[in-house]
Amino acid sequence: MIATPLRLLVITYYWPPSGGAGVQRCLKFVKHLAGFGVEATVLTVDPAQATYPVRDESLLAEVPATVRVIHTATSEPFESYKKLTGKAVPYGGFANEGKPGFTQQVLRFVRGNLFIPDPRRGWNRHALRAVDQLWAAGERFDAVLTSSPPHSTQLIGLALQRRYGLPWLADLRDPWADIYYAKDLHRTSLAAWLDTRYERQVLQQATAVLVTSPETKRLFLSKNPALPAAKIHVIPNGYDESDFRQPSQPPTDCLRITHTGTITELYHIDQLLRAIRTCADQHPEVPIRLRFVGQVSAELRRQISDNKLSERTEFVPFVPHEESVGYLLRSSVLLMAIPDVANNSGILPGKVFEYLASNKPVLCVGPAGCDADNLLRECGAGRALPYADYELMLETLEALVARWRVNPDVDLPTQQNQRYSRRELTGQLAALVKKIVR
Repeated sequence: MIATPLRLLVITYYWPPSGGAGVQRCLKFVKHLAGFGVEATVLTVDPAQATYPVRDESLLAEVPATVRVIHTATSEPFESYKKLTGKAVPYGGFANEGKPGFTQQVLRFVRGNLFIPDPRRGWNRHALRAVDQLWAAGERFDAVLTSSPPHSTQLIGLALQRRYGLPWLADLRDPWADIYYAKDLHRTSLAAWLDTRYERQVLQQATAVLVTSPETKRLFLSKNPALPAAKIHVIPNGYDESDFRQPSQPPTDCLRITHTGTITELYHIDQLLRAIRTCADQHPEVPIRLRFVGQVSAELRRQISDNKLSERTEFVPFVPHEESVGYLLRSSVLLMAIPDVANNSGILPGKVFEYLASNKPVLCVGPAGCDADNLLRECGAGRALPYADYELMLETLEALVARWRVNPDVDLPTQQNQRYSRRELTGQLAALVKKIVR
């Protein structure tokens, strides 16, 4: 006898054709859930009305044909923002804004104090109306999953649990009130209190809470001592094996260091850039090249120029996900960095798992002992290089240069990342869904 699949309503703002890192988690969960006896229905925003920092139409091909996707209208202030500033929708952490002018500072204050938790809260009433209509038509779900950022999406789950008593999984991909760019929002004490109150309500009322790193779990528990530790489940991001069918093709004409995604001066790679400059000067026979794929802030570009690395550096604008993976596989070494901000030990970017799947050595600038450091050490891919440790950075680069001289293919000898495959992690999610339902 074939068991009837459980029905899970997945509520997420970011969904194809949205691009960037935020869309990957829910997309990959939904892609694999059916194989574990869970039938997903996705509720998301109409892409014609959404405000995505980037779009990736190619991701639409990854949505299973059997998955129903419900789109709703939204009401957001970003059109006014674009008209007032002449700028695009801000990236996470305002990475695409550079040094903010007076108008941008005022708008950040407005965003931080009048739109709590965030400006995309205008989507909530549309999403709730859509669920009410489904309910009125006799549709039922066994559980609901809300994924954020935007953290306002969690308030949809809070409302649905109160209305219908549904088992509810709150998936928080990033910290909430303590997110690293919170200081740039110029919040008053009242606004900060309200945001923290929303966070606490979600953590207390959700049936289960999902986070992507052990440190984020520790952060939430430290702020909510009465919260049972067993309520918060760490399901990290991962990599999709189907994205890595093409072979690794490290270059033979240079030692190429690649970074993908958004990076700004907050990531403090200035000492690493200095070490790369020194290493390049000391070993002119080894062509060291840098490549950044994605958004790079103006200040970081200036740091690259100040270190006389401009001629060695290639800047590639945002590309579809499949192309981004191709850039990883055509690299010698991969670069990642953890922003130098408060509570950064739990920042575990989704890209680190794709870096691991690429089977390349990883240069990671960040605090020793952070979750990313522990993961890289576990998989034998590298270690965290503290922001100010120029000597360790130079020593690490020297070792890579020595290896490259012997053989330009410096790929790792073995893979130790299988447990971070998206399918494996989706199995953990499916087991949790079944546990809270039954």
